[in-house]
Amino acid sequence: MFFAYIKERKAWLLFFLCVQVWMNIILTLDIAFLNVSIIYINVINILAFLIFFIWRYREETAYVKALEENLDNEISLDRLRAAFPEGKSNFEKKITTVIDELILVANEEMNQIKVEHLEENDHTLSWIHEVKTPLTSMQLMIGALNESEMRKKLEVEWLRIYLLLDQQLHLTRLPSLEQDYIIESISIQKVLHSEIKELQAWCMQNGIGFELVLSEEEVLTDQKWLSFILRQILSNAVKYSDEDSEINIYTRKDNSDHTLLYIQDNGNGITQADLPRIFEKSFTGKTGRGTTASTGMGLYLAKNAAEKLGIEIAVDSNINIGSIFSLKFPLKNEMTKIAGR
Repeated sequence: MFFAYIKERKAWLLFFLCVQVWMNIILTLDIAFLNVSIIYINVINILAFLIFFIWRYREETAYVKALEENLDNEISLDRLRAAFPEGKSNFEKKITTVIDELILVANEEMNQIKVEHLEENDHTLSWIHEVKTPLTSMQLMIGALNESEMRKKLEVEWLRIYLLLDQQLHLTRLPSLEQDYIIESISIQKVLHSEIKELQAWCMQNGIGFELVLSEEEVLTDQKWLSFILRQILSNAVKYSDEDSEINIYTRKDNSDHTLLYIQDNGNGITQADLPRIFEKSFTGKTGRGTTASTGMGLYLAKNAAEKLGIEIAVDSNINIGSIFSLKFPLKNEMTKIAGR
């Protein structure tokens, strides 16, 4: 702060230096000051200027420090405005008034944006529910088809539309997840069986099977959002697995007694360059660019939903070998802290 203040007030320093140089020239050349001590006068002037400079530094930086503390500690615009320093000088008070007005304008605009966002979310949710009606009708019509081969193809395409619609639904609901979950003891096996059943048509088309080695593990989480997270990982595993291969799913316990769920596919794998970015929004990577079905949203949504539920998602992958996704579920005491946030 001090060096920044010196840089800001360099004009003062240059002015004082010029005055001192000019004074010393006069004292040296003018015989009227022959008996005057030049060193004494210089020391007095420099000391007076240093006292003045330090005094102004303390007065002027107090306002800046108060601003920095408010910016560091306050989050909402209302709280920031209430805690904003008034300032001592008229100039500081003028700055406070201007910033106060800017905060009011920003707050109004922010509230307007929130209202528009909520309205947009409502429209999106309404649209999704409207689309679900013809989608359900399509499912019934597909089931009534006699031609087995055509029915299987249509079931797969229907499933892809359903998964995309499901992604959009949960993308819209994700910001309000904290108000939309119920923490309870959930059977991992039961949720997995339900999600695998939903992907059955797609798996049968590609000849993909599942090998489950699960203990009767129960975890504390929200069933609806856990189903969504598993749906994204399983659909990715099916999408990028080789034909006539198996997806292995198993559970373990770590040293801290956390339940770990592993989902291992035998497919294309993820390059080491893409691996750190697979949870980024809209990132498809080298593997994803090979298919038009990839949106880059599934893992992004799964990661964000998992973080809100205290679930840690990790991945290990090798190109042309496959990927292993792991889910680490929180313990009861950890879940209590998460639910209380």
